[in-house]
Amino acid sequence: MSSGQGGKRFLQRSEPTRVGAIPNLRPPWNAGCLVGIAARRAIVTNPRKNIFITTLLGTTWMVTLAFGARALFHYETTPGRVGPVASNWPAASVVPRQTDKPTLLMLAHPRCPCTRASIGELAQIMAHAFGKANAYVLFVKPQGAGPDWDDTDLRRSAAAIPGVTVLTDEDGMEAARFGAETSGHTLVFDRNGTLIFSGGITASRGHAGSNAGENAVLAALNRQPLERARTPVFGCSLTKRAKGELCSN
Repeated sequence: MSSGQGGKRFLQRSEPTRVGAIPNLRPPWNAGCLVGIAARRAIVTNPRKNIFITTLLGTTWMVTLAFGARALFHYETTPGRVGPVASNWPAASVVPRQTDKPTLLMLAHPRCPCTRASIGELAQIMAHAFGKANAYVLFVKPQGAGPDWDDTDLRRSAAAIPGVTVLTDEDGMEAARFGAETSGHTLVFDRNGTLIFSGGITASRGHAGSNAGENAVLAALNRQPLERARTPVFGCSLTKRAKGELCSN
């Protein structure tokens, strides 16, 4: 057999396999690539579609942002629960009450981030009315909690305020006696033990700055008329938070 004939048979056997074809794969073996390329070409070659997609994405982002802002605003401006507040100093309370000046009492949760603003406003109140009240911050401690459970930055911040005494409210007994259910609830009793103010001292949840509650407390301590004797309280639930729930009411 000549080399020419061998080469001819070789070419005849190879004839069914075309150049560029991949054997044993049926179309559309490269459909994914073709679709991707076609999509990119459509975006590049069709500016109207490109503008439409960009506008759609932008609108979706703006709507999502608006809903998020609305939800955040609703959360920040929704007050916590207020129980039946004692109109007079509870006889069963173990918190010392002196009769020479009004008594200010704040019930708080040591792990509530919302209450940081309330502690900050309390510092402002004590700075403007130093020596005009016996002030206490009672931090709720649930039954069975460890010895360091309430050793938090929030408690240390309250203890650092001049004129403020920090106490531990075991199992929330004092909070129940005074009718406080939300962290940051502030009460002011006059020298006779009569309630003259009850509420929060922040404008919203975690918001620092002048507000109606702070102004009312200052007026009460300075023996001035109160524009508002009740204000909403913004903070964590004292009882639910003690059980490990998040900062919500």
